[in-house]
Amino acid sequence: MKYCLECGTKLILKELKNEGLIPYCPHCEAYRFEPFSTAVSMIVLSPDLKKTLFIQQYGAGKNWLVAGYINRGETAEEAVCRELKEEVGLEIRKMFFQKTLYWPKSNALLLNFVVIVTSEEVVSNWEIDHYEWVPVEQGIKNVAKGGLAEAFFHCFLQHRTDYH
Repeated sequence: MKYCLECGTKLILKELKNEGLIPYCPHCEAYRFEPFSTAVSMIVLSPDLKKTLFIQQYGAGKNWLVAGYINRGETAEEAVCRELKEEVGLEIRKMFFQKTLYWPKSNALLLNFVVIVTSEEVVSNWEIDHYEWVPVEQGIKNVAKGGLAEAFFHCFLQHRTDYH
């Protein structure tokens, strides 16, 4: 961020106690922290907990988790319910917060959840190229490599018994 989002003045770096060098607007006399997006993603489990859902989007041909940005005024939990319903038409029976990871490519903080859905009857929208229910044990082989989906899935496998 090079300019103040309030007044447009060029920012300078200024020391802030216990924070280090932070962009500062000399006109507003205020520190300006870098804004970023916040999104949710989810490991979707079948009602019997034996399968997980992967989706493919935007012609990428990679298996990802269902995900989406949090809208203004919306909680993370509300975004999880909305995104799951919008993208694959599923309802949540149980929801568990898992962890957060930052993704620099999109300057976004992702909050990941594990959700158990009420059915496996997917009704995908225009955003979804393909979806597939995969046995949980095969999930790590099927998930896109090198991204947050893989990291979240590894974490899920380490704590799998926590989600019932």
